[in-house]
Amino acid sequence: MSLLNPLKVATEGCNCEELSEKEKYAHFDEILKLYEDQEGNMINALYVAQSIFGYLPKEVIKYVAKKLDSSVIKVAGVASFYSFFNRFPKGKYSVKVCLGTACFVRGGKALIEKLQKDLGIQIGETTEDGMYSLEIVRCVGACALAPVVMVNNDTHRRVKSNKLNEILKSYKEEVAVC
Repeated sequence: MSLLNPLKVATEGCNCEELSEKEKYAHFDEILKLYEDQEGNMINALYVAQSIFGYLPKEVIKYVAKKLDSSVIKVAGVASFYSFFNRFPKGKYSVKVCLGTACFVRGGKALIEKLQKDLGIQIGETTEDGMYSLEIVRCVGACALAPVVMVNNDTHRRVKSNKLNEILKSYKEEVAVC
């Protein structure tokens, strides 16, 4: 059997957000059959589960463990080890503040503190309206542009605390136009 792109298989022709929980589990079971005989299928299974459910809550971790005949601790360990797995729902916009050495020294910590205050969330949390998630990253490879804030795939350079609200507002306005 050739290797398949689990995200493509999981979401092709499926608007997973509109499925009921029961339908999501049924869809997951169908796709999981493609990987059941493959060695080291846990990462693929978690990747597919996250693409269907949006993140990996405790119930999904337990379900994956049961389906793979593995322990919940092992599955949860893999899900928390890899940074591309989300254990909690993410916002429409993932706000990442770099705290690598250059960004930290040039004010990255102050940016985090202002975002926490303004958004009313802590690192790893999502705003109640589902718009923003707040994360820290250790380095984005743009030290000369420090401090750096990323919103999804957009990089904002030399960010000052007084510009954060303007940056976030631009994304909120983008949603309103759509």
